[in-house]
Amino acid sequence: MATLTILEFPDSRLRKRALPVRTVDDTVRGLIDDMLETMYAAPGVGLAATQVNVQKRIVVIDVSEEKNEPLCLVNPEILEQSGAEEMEEGCLSVPGVFEKVSRAERISVRALNRDGGQFELMTEGLLAVCIQHEIDHLEGKLFVDYLSPLKRQRIRKRISKEQKQAGTAHKAAAS
Repeated sequence: MATLTILEFPDSRLRKRALPVRTVDDTVRGLIDDMLETMYAAPGVGLAATQVNVQKRIVVIDVSEEKNEPLCLVNPEILEQSGAEEMEEGCLSVPGVFEKVSRAERISVRALNRDGGQFELMTEGLLAVCIQHEIDHLEGKLFVDYLSPLKRQRIRKRISKEQKQAGTAHKAAAS
């Protein structure tokens, strides 16, 4: 297993639409394992393949307190959604930013598991929000897209400044 590099906003590769997985094989299972390791190390509760620059429709999630209930969704699709709730969201691709976003309160989703078996899941609350957030990534959409243009611009500037400072610090340390 390996820890993968997570792309950060405003990287244009985060805007690419992921392609369906044709077959769940050992290569896909290896990617799933690497994504889980990366998500847990970050630490986060969800990760889409597009966030690690792999344009495949794969999502991993674990909203459990103990971080011992990994959920893998290959080719996920939302079948039904109802209600609405506003919840504060963050994102491994938009580090340090947390904003309230409105999403469906309950969803029904169909996907393939890590063995290629199809399943359906009806869920609500944090897991429902997380699944919607990660499926958005597969469509090239980020949670900041739900925010006002002014908030998005401020976030972009802040992250750009932090990346420049980190690059300067890295160069100084290497000297």
